[in-house]
Amino acid sequence: MAYKTITQEFLDKSDVSIGDKIKISKEDISYEGILLDRFEDSEDGYIVIKLDNGYNIGTSIENSEIQLLKKGEKPKIQYESKEIPKDPDKKNISVISTGGTVSSIIDYRTGAVHPAFTAGDLIRANPELLDIANYEVKALYNILSENMQPKYWVDSAKAIADDISEGSDGVVVAHGTDTMHYTSAALSFMIESPVPIIVTGAQKSSDRPSTDAFLNLINSVHAAKSDIAEVSVCMHGSLNDAECLLHKGTKVRKMHTSRRDTFRSINSQPIATLKNNKMTINPNYSYHKRNERELKLNNEIEYKVGFIKTFPGISSEYIEYHIDNGYKGLLIEGTGLGHVPDYMLDSLKRAEEENIPVVMSSQCLYGNVNMNVYSTGRKIVDTGVISAEDMTPETAYVKLSWVLGQTNDMNEIKELMAKNIAGEIDDKSSVQNFLN
Repeated sequence: MAYKTITQEFLDKSDVSIGDKIKISKEDISYEGILLDRFEDSEDGYIVIKLDNGYNIGTSIENSEIQLLKKGEKPKIQYESKEIPKDPDKKNISVISTGGTVSSIIDYRTGAVHPAFTAGDLIRANPELLDIANYEVKALYNILSENMQPKYWVDSAKAIADDISEGSDGVVVAHGTDTMHYTSAALSFMIESPVPIIVTGAQKSSDRPSTDAFLNLINSVHAAKSDIAEVSVCMHGSLNDAECLLHKGTKVRKMHTSRRDTFRSINSQPIATLKNNKMTINPNYSYHKRNERELKLNNEIEYKVGFIKTFPGISSEYIEYHIDNGYKGLLIEGTGLGHVPDYMLDSLKRAEEENIPVVMSSQCLYGNVNMNVYSTGRKIVDTGVISAEDMTPETAYVKLSWVLGQTNDMNEIKELMAKNIAGEIDDKSSVQNFLN
């Protein structure tokens, strides 16, 4: 129990425990509800109760009287394990859970979020989903997204491909938001799919009344039933529960720590808007249609790829370290048009001499890398550094890992990095993309 000394003594005097229905009164006001737990680091002298209308309130115990109305049990989050029914007239959607906030609950000992739901729990917790599709569910991992590793991309791609080959009409991947854009990019390069692959998540855990998980999940299923046979990310498009946006997996990025509409298309427009169970596709967007391509899995990647962010005072040792420790490729997030300090040129040249490809992206996110404008940039080009064009640093990093899984020939590496493989490169960068 997380209540501290003063509050615990106050509750003990009336034999009140978490889960009991109570009445707390002070002066001319009183509240009735179920006593809830609190975070361990919460301030002493307050309790939290759930009112009959479903709202939770916190109230001070100072000058208050508490009355036990009915003994109860500590609230638990659990769902009966039973087979999910299927309708032969509905599409079959695979739901694969890797963890993250969308499949998490609150640990009231600490207030921390922990991955705890399985993919099946997500369906049973949102029974409305059963009205629109049949489901095959599996929990591939149960981790928060900061613990995601490139080897998990490989496993995820294999699991998705297996489901598609077994007849899935679409796949929804439940994933933590912090590294979701890395995974969506990886899946975009690893899988050519005849059906939609939708990555989704939540900013607030599924056990919270204010969760955004339900709208994201239900719209993701609608997207998985659509004709857009690509890897995409489906998340809230506004702060309220009005709509979701569908973003290309290689053109999306998390842009805010906590907002529901944190995911934005970078150097691109969203593929579609999903609202009131309907999808409106961007008329300017071209996409691979359902069953247009055969399933193809290519999930070989190189794990030893470094990611270096340029900053004032950065040392050449950052590059030298990766060379000395056997890294096979480097992604640099440079300044502006794609620059690093000129005193790092010798280290870049050494990387070229040791057949280690270096790719230059930009911290600016929007616009194209162009190292031919200023003299420093032209010197960088002379060291063999490869432009990331208008790719986000994260997408360029993932692509370099994937390209190095295909070849170690420098000419082929440069050719593949410059080739638009999964919609990651646009020839022109529209001002409208930046404004939106």
